[in-house]
Amino acid sequence: MRYTGPSCRQCRREGTKLFLKATKCFTEKCPVERRPTPPGQHGGSTARRRKTSEYSKQLREKQKIKRIYGISELQFRNTFERVAPMPGITGHNLLAALESRLDNVVYRMGFAGSRKAARQLIRHRHVEVNQKSVDVPSFLVMPGQEIRVRMKSREQASVMAAMDQSSRGAPLSWIAVDRDTFSGRMLERPSRTAIPIAAQEQLVVELYSK
Repeated sequence: MRYTGPSCRQCRREGTKLFLKATKCFTEKCPVERRPTPPGQHGGSTARRRKTSEYSKQLREKQKIKRIYGISELQFRNTFERVAPMPGITGHNLLAALESRLDNVVYRMGFAGSRKAARQLIRHRHVEVNQKSVDVPSFLVMPGQEIRVRMKSREQASVMAAMDQSSRGAPLSWIAVDRDTFSGRMLERPSRTAIPIAAQEQLVVELYSK
């Protein structure tokens, strides 16, 4: 079941910014900045905190990565099972597969302020892959494919605001973006060092390997 509650509550639960609320995450209004404690009645009580077990650490890391990419348990598990037989480091392959989802690529290219907003753009057929409309957020983008916002959708306020915000960040090495044509291209499969998320993906591998 997909989480439908307040996005900022998820960030507070994980104790770090998951960047789920677009521009709000970069302002002083961010709840993680204002209340850096877990949500709930006893979230700020150190007396109630217990020493976490190894299993608990693994579970929390899985939940954090799921929440970053905004996917369900089934989608996450299916992605893991798909990359598990692949050569290389399984944890790195897992993150690379999640980064290759169309909703994430649209977000990384700066056409949406969050992955949630990117999914909405895709479902409403505002995004094209190799000049063909795609309305499936989980579509896996391959190196060389072109992603672009449809001509009729480029004047949307949310798209313009997202592009303005993204222009302030550092570009990623595995994608190229042409802001004038609202298009971008995936240059290569992202390596772990090129994926800017603070995660211990090996803990997820250990969890699923039990």
